Amino acid sequence: MLLLAGTAEARQLAERLAEVKGVRVTASLAGATSKPAALAVPVRSGGFGGEDGLVRYVEAEDVAIIVDATHPFAARMSAHAAAAGRQTGKPVVHLRRPEWRAQDGDNWRVVPDLASAAAALPTGARAFLGTGGGSAKDFMERTDTSLTLRTIEPPSAEIAPHIRGITGRPPFDTEEEKALLLLIGATHVVAKNSGGAGGYAKLAAARALRLPVIMVARPPMPEGAETVGDVHAAVAQVRQVLAPN
Repeated sequence: MLLLAGTAEARQLAERLAEVKGVRVTASLAGATSKPAALAVPVRSGGFGGEDGLVRYVEAEDVAIIVDATHPFAARMSAHAAAAGRQTGKPVVHLRRPEWRAQDGDNWRVVPDLASAAAALPTGARAFLGTGGGSAKDFMERTDTSLTLRTIEPPSAEIAPHIRGITGRPPFDTEEEKALLLLIGATHVVAKNSGGAGGYAKLAAARALRLPVIMVARPPMPEGAETVGDVHAAVAQVRQVLAPN
């Protein structure tokens, strides 16, 4: 089995599958972070070389099933997994944690992508960006704002005069997030709808401080994708293919 990892759910799934007799699991990490969290199964790091490279790997390693437990915004990897399944005839299961939903007291504006999120910020905004390191380019031209971008890895160089970089690894605490938003004088929070408990504290903090949130919607799943919403369901799918008895 090939586990496309990089999320808390992938770590939980690796722990569960490591206990299943007769199931050989290899997890794959993109290599985006220098110190990824440990996994309970053997790990390969780095890309496959695109869709064709993933197909070659699946065939060479005689992979019986692919589980895509990548980040909900890793649309390209999910598309490659779906395509590899079609080309090789192997089943593909996409594990996606449920989206966040606005609650009473939230003030969300949902936008389709990061470029739209950048455009939605008013002139003079002081925004906290919980959108990941790769998102900085989308905000480079918003020099009329003051932005604080949090990433897991520290930036290799100054991002831009109007974008301050800070580091942090989830999970985060609501009170700590409130303190951070107050410290930077945030007027807005920008987030991607990743779902899960680890990154939710910034939204709870924004609600408590009555700050508007610009929420980037998830990219669509590949057409015809078989999707499950939790680790238990993913384990059941794997067992059905690899250990039916």
